[in-house]
Amino acid sequence: MEVPYPSASPPLPPTAAAHVVPAGLGAPHPALTPMAFVQAVVQAYQQRGLSPASALATAQIAPEAVQHQHARITALQMELLCAHAMRELDDEALGWFSRRLPWGSYGMLARASISSPNLGLAMARWCRHHNLLTDDIALQLHHDGPQARIELRTLRPLGAMQEFCLLSVLRNLHGLASWWVDHPIPLLQARFPFPAPAHAPVYEVLFQAPVVFAAPVTSFSFAADWLTIPLVRDEAALTAMLQRALPIQVRPYRPSHNLVQRVRQALAAHAYCGHTAESLAELLHLAPRSLHRQLQQAGTSLQQLKDEVRRQKACALLLRTDMPLKRIAQACGFASEKSFGRAFAHWLGMPPQQFRAAQRP
Repeated sequence: MEVPYPSASPPLPPTAAAHVVPAGLGAPHPALTPMAFVQAVVQAYQQRGLSPASALATAQIAPEAVQHQHARITALQMELLCAHAMRELDDEALGWFSRRLPWGSYGMLARASISSPNLGLAMARWCRHHNLLTDDIALQLHHDGPQARIELRTLRPLGAMQEFCLLSVLRNLHGLASWWVDHPIPLLQARFPFPAPAHAPVYEVLFQAPVVFAAPVTSFSFAADWLTIPLVRDEAALTAMLQRALPIQVRPYRPSHNLVQRVRQALAAHAYCGHTAESLAELLHLAPRSLHRQLQQAGTSLQQLKDEVRRQKACALLLRTDMPLKRIAQACGFASEKSFGRAFAHWLGMPPQQFRAAQRP
């Protein structure tokens, strides 16, 4: 992962306040992240016999403030701290595991899953590939009737790193899964095997769900319906996201696109661009009437968006493949080659075979 960050600022003066928010990093970012997480990053440096001074300075956290158990920093400060530490230590696991996860490991996991046809397969692949990177924990996707859950088992004691490791791995996968479908996946529950820490309330902020401590296993659960939803991201979007990936881990996910863009993506992800208003509304968690109304307010309609997505897909197949027109018609959701030809001529003023011949050498 490539995470840009501003140049380091001078350390802050000592503070005993409950919040550590330097000027320029605080405004829209409330200080909710507990200092215990900063202490875990500092410990990763100590394990390697290195100084965390540069990372703390980048995040504008005074070294003296790290000892204040009740202090808080912002999500942005945590993002900057982790980004610097991961690069400086060349370990995206920040000392959790018996061997390092070199810089780019989690980006590699995301790339290995981006081609999955639906969220369930993407999450299962991510867990399986993560298990290849480390022997210290094991992740697995379970599907029990109407509920699905990600379960994390520890295979060796993680010691003082346990809390930050388990929290971070679950937040990483949940944030990535929500990014894949561009919608915050509502969790039913999150469970952790350690007693409730002093900063327990921050867990419900991070997971937006009830949290159980002293549980027999680490997990989060969600409605199994999400497993069948297609991914709306592609390789280009992933490359852009990896330029600054940590926000999906340190903050609850927020959709990045408006309804029109989400409808376009859902149509493009469908095998034949063939979603109905009812199936789209269910996918987007809207009533069909609300879907039509909101699209009308945005100055478009479902049929217009369908035509747009079909046109883009047809042009791409005509230009980039030698696929016969009959198969292109089917891929774009047309009942016949003849109806496809009429629609294409209406869109671009020429039949598809003429378009292909004119645009390709």
